[in-house]
Amino acid sequence: MESSDKKRILVIEDEKHIAEGLKLNLSLQGYDVKIAANGFLGLQEWKEWQPDLIVLDIMLPGIDGLSVLQNIRLEDEKIPILILSAKVATDDKVKGLKFGVDDYLTKPFDLEEFLLRVERLLTRVSWSTSNEDVVSLVPSTYTFGGNQINFENATALCKAGKISLTIQEVKLLKLFFANNGKPLSRSKLLEIGWGYTKGTSTRTVDNFIVRFRKYFEDNPQKPVYFKSLRSVGYVFENDTEK
Repeated sequence: MESSDKKRILVIEDEKHIAEGLKLNLSLQGYDVKIAANGFLGLQEWKEWQPDLIVLDIMLPGIDGLSVLQNIRLEDEKIPILILSAKVATDDKVKGLKFGVDDYLTKPFDLEEFLLRVERLLTRVSWSTSNEDVVSLVPSTYTFGGNQINFENATALCKAGKISLTIQEVKLLKLFFANNGKPLSRSKLLEIGWGYTKGTSTRTVDNFIVRFRKYFEDNPQKPVYFKSLRSVGYVFENDTEK
C-alpha cells in the first residue's frame, strides 16, 4: 500500500494497551492510524483528521461511545464505524445499530477477525460513492404541524416564512427528530450535539429551544412540540409520526 493511498483509521479507546496494540497491528497492515484516549479527543480528531474508518469503544471517560457515535452520525452518515466493547448486552448492540454503527465486536476479540472486518468495511465504502446504501436516521425533509425542514439546503418553512438554519440548528433538530417522544437531558444534548463532556455548565441548549419555539410553535409560551421536562431536559413530540 503506497503512502499516498493509505487509509486513515481513528481508534477511540481509553485502554492504552489495547489502543497501542490495535495501532501497531493496523499499521503493519499498511494503514495510517491515530489514537484518541477519550470521546472528546475522538470527536476533535474526527473533525480535523477526517479518517476513513473509526474504531470506537463504548465505555469512554467523559463522553461515552454511543454519544460519540450519535454526534458523528448527525453530520456524517457514510464513514464506517466499528464498535469494540466489553458490553455483551443485546440492548447495547441494538442501540449501536440504531444509532448507525456498521459493525460490532465484543472484547476480548480475535485479532485476525478484527483486521478482516476493518478490511471489509473499507472495501465496502470504496464500492459505493453515492448515498444510495446509507440509511438515514432522519429523512432529507421533515414535516411536523405546519412546519417543514429541508436538511439538504438547511432551510425551514414555518409561521415566520422561509428561514435559513445554522449548522448547529440542523444538528440539534436532527437529534430531536430522531428521538421523537424520548426525553433528552441537557447533558445528553450537549454530549451528542456539541461534543461537550459531562458536567459542562451552559445554557446553550436552553437558548436553542427558545429559538425553535419562536420558529415552530404557534404559541412559544405554550409549546406543543418542543416541551420542557422539569429536572430532566426536553422532549420533541410529533404525534403524527407515532
